[in-house]
Amino acid sequence: MRVLVTRPEPEASRTAGALAGLGHTALVAPLFEAEPVTADLGVACDALAVTSARTPAMLPRDALAALTPLPAFAVGDRTAEALAAAGFRDIRSAAGDVTALAALIAAADLPPGARILHPGGEERAGDLAAALAPAGLAVVTATVYRMRAVAALPQAVGDALRSGSLAAVLHYSPRAADLFATHCTAAGLAPEAGGLRHLCLSAAVAAALEPLRPSCVITAQRPREADLLAAL
Repeated sequence: MRVLVTRPEPEASRTAGALAGLGHTALVAPLFEAEPVTADLGVACDALAVTSARTPAMLPRDALAALTPLPAFAVGDRTAEALAAAGFRDIRSAAGDVTALAALIAAADLPPGARILHPGGEERAGDLAAALAPAGLAVVTATVYRMRAVAALPQAVGDALRSGSLAAVLHYSPRAADLFATHCTAAGLAPEAGGLRHLCLSAAVAAALEPLRPSCVITAQRPREADLLAAL
């Protein structure tokens, strides 16, 4: 089965690999690209908290020398791997979500009133600052990148829709699903797109596809990629 993957890199390549392992072929065509944002990272801080594997690569080189000696708390193992690749040495992974990350930081015996630098994208899941407030820890948020939407449907996707070579498409967020529907409609390919099998991470993601009037929408049992791929 040929499956469209519209999520940004590096996640898209990981998903393509997972699809290959299941015997499927991926058409990778990200609808969003990470764009660096200038941020002041020179604030005094005691540790770093990162909730996206994309963030370490977006940190300015001139800031890394001051940041890499700090303890770095990662939301999960992939984020921890990205921190290691950026030069961080004291890395601690929560192997979970923002709640697990907050618990890990709160239990780390940081100085009272410690300041946690939290670089990341414009849009983030969870509220780390609120979760750490009861522990007396302050979170300093810094936006180092934004996800920029592509201006039109990638040509490879349009060609695949016209030829009928696609069987399914994976949708991970309402924003991406909405953009996919918008671009397909603008390109006059809504009927072709609507005829695909649409695999959605949640009901909210599925709802964003309504303009396409899709004939087949499958929502993952749980909001995890493993469940999404299992639905194929």
